[in-house]
Amino acid sequence: MHPLLNLKTLLLSCACLLMLGCNSSPTAVKVEQLLKTGQSWTGTPYTWPDGKPEFTVVKITLPANTALKWHTHPMPNIAYVIAGELMVETEDGVHKTTLKPGQVLPEMVNTSHRGTSGKGPVELIVFYAGTPGMPLSH
Repeated sequence: MHPLLNLKTLLLSCACLLMLGCNSSPTAVKVEQLLKTGQSWTGTPYTWPDGKPEFTVVKITLPANTALKWHTHPMPNIAYVIAGELMVETEDGVHKTTLKPGQVLPEMVNTSHRGTSGKGPVELIVFYAGTPGMPLSH
């Protein structure tokens, strides 16, 4: 094989690798703030429970077309929707919102509410900021 043909083949191969993204440069770290608030989604300011802090994180999977029981939370908490569509409403009917994947909800403290899934199941992560022995909901 002719030496120039080998060089052309090598250069063409390198160009293809570069165009296909086969390089060794690291990707940049991306930070995206999802929420920064001092109040629930209904506008009520948060107050922190007295005592030693204890954080709890739970993953909740709600089947399609399912409504949770009416409940309250005694501490601030934030829900992050991973999958599905979740409708959240207060028991008095004054507030209602729908969340989709990637959205967050700063939940209410001591206000009765529930979540209802849509046509598909819902997966969410909930972060609770309480104290040792405090129940997550009532």
